[in-house]
Amino acid sequence: MKFLVTGATSGLGRNAVEWLLTQGHQVHATGRNQIAGKELTTLGAQFTALDLVTATDTDYLQLLSDCDIVWHCAALSSPWGRYEWFYQANTVVTARLAQFAGKSGIKRFIHISTPSIYFDFQSHQNITEDYLAEHFANHYANTKYEAEKRIQEYVKLYPDTVYLILRPRGIFGPHDRVIIPRILALLNRTGGILYLPGGGQAFVDLTFVLNVVHALYLASDKQNIQSGNAFNITNQQPCKLDDLIHLLLKDQLNLHYKTRSLPYRLLYGTAALLEGIASLTNKEPALTRYSVGTLYFDMTLSQKMAIERLGYQPLYNMNESIHLTAQWLQQSGHV
Repeated sequence: MKFLVTGATSGLGRNAVEWLLTQGHQVHATGRNQIAGKELTTLGAQFTALDLVTATDTDYLQLLSDCDIVWHCAALSSPWGRYEWFYQANTVVTARLAQFAGKSGIKRFIHISTPSIYFDFQSHQNITEDYLAEHFANHYANTKYEAEKRIQEYVKLYPDTVYLILRPRGIFGPHDRVIIPRILALLNRTGGILYLPGGGQAFVDLTFVLNVVHALYLASDKQNIQSGNAFNITNQQPCKLDDLIHLLLKDQLNLHYKTRSLPYRLLYGTAALLEGIASLTNKEPALTRYSVGTLYFDMTLSQKMAIERLGYQPLYNMNESIHLTAQWLQQSGHV
């Protein structure tokens, strides 16, 4: 089979391409980082440097040519920014790619969405796929949900293409540019002090990147699965945030740091102020209300659908996931 992987030069997409190549599959990878693209070409991928926001219809059709399955990993993933940036990168791009996939007769289109559509500044346990926040916390969640709605429209229009949606929670691991890099950058700014709302006692449900790749492959291969289904994906090991950070920073990386507990309302108010300043400077604030909320409120996801319909079970437990992440951080010079 030949796979098209978007967002292939970092994060999930980069891991997906590397794994597929080790399994002997043909891969057409696309992303904006040409240096990373050359590395993927060396590994055996066909690489196209492309910005999907500005790409033409012809560009999209060329990406899909001769492909059987699409793994759409590309997205603008940030807690802050202008609505138009998110709408173009997350909603419009997904809609265009999904439509062209249907027109081109692609067998499966697997879209990476987000559990951020559940987040509503409250604690929740065992959230099922049919839950939805009454008000979205940011433009990222809003536009990712709009992308899901567009995909559901194509489920009816293109019955020969199976469209599936995965919602992995808090992806971390090799090539991550979101979660762990932000923590390390914060430690650098504060001189080794990690300020956490409530002392990091919130329960989080994170996902190692190679477990997400495993879920992607199951979604590509599982027979008799209904087009349009959405699945929560996690490591299935909810843990306290402070325990996870300690396992990575102290036990694996041997970094010396101190945790300081701050009141949620104080951090929330500070974040609101920083966001106001950022709206004038167009520079991402060091702290956002969404980020503060995700560190303070419990969020765990139901895995019933993924287990029963995809047959998904994590290949790597949390200890193994943290160890492999630390290993990559050290080898790549990030620590």
